[in-house]
Amino acid sequence: MKEKEGPENKKTSTNKVMSMQEAVRKFLHNGNCIACEGFTHLLPFAAGHEIIRQRKTGLTACRLTPDLIYDQMIAGGCIQKLIFSWAGNPGVGSLHAFRRAVEKQTPHPIELEEYSHFGMIMRLMAGASKLSFMPLRNYEGSQLPAVNPRIKKITCPYTGENYFTVPALNPDVAIIHAQRADPQGNTQVWGLLGVQKEAAFASKRVIVAVEEVVAPEVIRADPNRTLIPGFIVDAVVHEPFGAHPSYVQGSYDRDNYFYREWDEISRDPHRLQDYLQEMVYETPDRSAYLKKLGAQRVKRLQASVSLSAQVPY
Repeated sequence: MKEKEGPENKKTSTNKVMSMQEAVRKFLHNGNCIACEGFTHLLPFAAGHEIIRQRKTGLTACRLTPDLIYDQMIAGGCIQKLIFSWAGNPGVGSLHAFRRAVEKQTPHPIELEEYSHFGMIMRLMAGASKLSFMPLRNYEGSQLPAVNPRIKKITCPYTGENYFTVPALNPDVAIIHAQRADPQGNTQVWGLLGVQKEAAFASKRVIVAVEEVVAPEVIRADPNRTLIPGFIVDAVVHEPFGAHPSYVQGSYDRDNYFYREWDEISRDPHRLQDYLQEMVYETPDRSAYLKKLGAQRVKRLQASVSLSAQVPY
C-alpha cells in the first residue's frame, strides 16, 4: 500500500538547505508573529540581521528574554509588538532602543504584552500541545494580571482551587540556532537549553540555522541529541558563527566585550544607526560580517575541542 503523501512526509523527504536570505524571504512575512529562541546560548543573531536587512515590518516578536537581538530589530524598525517576560542587556543594563520605543515612541512606538518566564514557557507549551491555554500558580501576589488582561483565573473542576491561566502562543515562524542538522532538518542541540523545542512545535513554520550541516547517519548515530525533528522544519541554513555575540557550546564563546560595547552604541540613536548601516545593511551575509568582525576576534572566541565520551547503545 502506497503511503499517502501529506505535508509532513514532504517535509521529511526534502532537502531543505538554503541561504538565510532565501529562508527569511520565503517563510517570514510582514506582520508575522515570530519567536527567535535560545537562552543566553544559541541566539539566532544572523537571522535577526537578515530580517533587518530585508526591512521586514509590523512584526510581533516573542521571546522569554528579548536582549540585544530584539533591541537591534526594534532599532531597525521591524518590531511592532513585543510579547516577553524580561528585557535587558544581560550583565550590563538596559536595552536602549527598546526603552526609547517605549518611553519616547522613537523611532516608533511598540506595544508590550508581559508575562513571567514560566508564563511564557506555558504559553508555548500550550501552543505546542495544541491546547488553547495552560494553568499555573505563579501569578498569585503579582501585579502582572492587573496590567495584562490575557492572564485570567479559572476554577479547577477537580479540586475547586483557583488557578491563573495563559493563552496558547502559536507564532507564525520560529527561528532557532543549533550546533548541527541534517539536510532534512533533524536538528541536534547540546549545552544550555531554552524553549527552542516548544517554540518550534508551537509555530507554523520553522527556520533552523546551524553551525554544521551533517549527513543523516551522523544524526542517527546519536539520536538523544535530536531536539527538533525534521518533519516540522521548513528551512535549514548553514550559518557558522550565526549566533555571535552569544555563544555556541563546542564552537565559540560569548563575546562579552560586544555586550558592553552595545550598551554604549545603543545609547546614541545616531551611533546605533551607523552600526546597523555598517554591520547589517552594508553587510550582505554572515561571511561578510565575520570579515568585518576581524580574524583575530573570531579566533579568540573559538572553542578548544573537548569531546564527549561515546556510549553503548
